[in-house]
Amino acid sequence: MTAMKLKLNIDPDIVAMMAAEVAAGERAVTAAMREAGTGLKSAWRLQITGAGLGTRLANSIRSQNFPRSGESLDAAALVWSKAPVIVGAHDTGPLIRSKAGFWLAIPLPAAGKSLRGGRITPGEWERRRGLRLRFVYRRTGPSLLVAEGRLNTKGQAVVSRSKTGRGKVTAPIFLLVPQVKLPKRLDLARDADRALDSVPGLIVANWVEAR
Repeated sequence: MTAMKLKLNIDPDIVAMMAAEVAAGERAVTAAMREAGTGLKSAWRLQITGAGLGTRLANSIRSQNFPRSGESLDAAALVWSKAPVIVGAHDTGPLIRSKAGFWLAIPLPAAGKSLRGGRITPGEWERRRGLRLRFVYRRTGPSLLVAEGRLNTKGQAVVSRSKTGRGKVTAPIFLLVPQVKLPKRLDLARDADRALDSVPGLIVANWVEAR
């Protein structure tokens, strides 16, 4: 058997060209992922405001690029919400049931609002108003929690001070339902798929532009 020895001489110009191409690729991939992430964040925020869910929830959508500094062929972008439970609920449209397995109490206009923000609960309502809620079963339609009092100028039930009973009403305060289906108001996967599909084109565009 005849032994053969090979020697490869690499032209320094070729090495420089390869290094330049790698650097161009790193810049292109990093720029593409940054654009895709920013675009997805904007698309999700527009979806949320367009669904009437407000700018506060829309601004919970954040993005972060990796690496945080520098450029890499393994660059990535992360887009997420700081309120994942709320955003996720509007994205999936879940069926909501009471944790205790009884009723969900949905406040009516006469209930007013909670001092802690959000919907008021029957317990908080009774403590604040000084009135007792009474259960009214209805065979057809949701059952009710009602209170005996009067309606103030805001249409909220309060204690009646009338000794004659003038102006006293039986006001429905809460609707009672066993469960409620939250409507699906968002389609985050649609925009995520679009952002993912755009990445190859963005890489090519940024690579060509860098040249």
